[in-house]
Amino acid sequence: MTGLGFLIPLALLAGLVGLMGFFWALRNGQFEDLDGASMRILIDDEDDVPLPPQDDSPAG
Repeated sequence: MTGLGFLIPLALLAGLVGLMGFFWALRNGQFEDLDGASMRILIDDEDDVPLPPQDDSPAG
């Protein structure tokens, strides 16, 4: 029973910290652009793709 007396307040404190973190993220605009990341993954950045090295030596 002494374990429960320690674990219940610890769980309530952890839940309160998580709730405060959620409200902090909500206030700082972390959830403003919910569709942006899902659309950015579809955009091809062809300029960022490195080209394969050109081999100037004669073949054979």
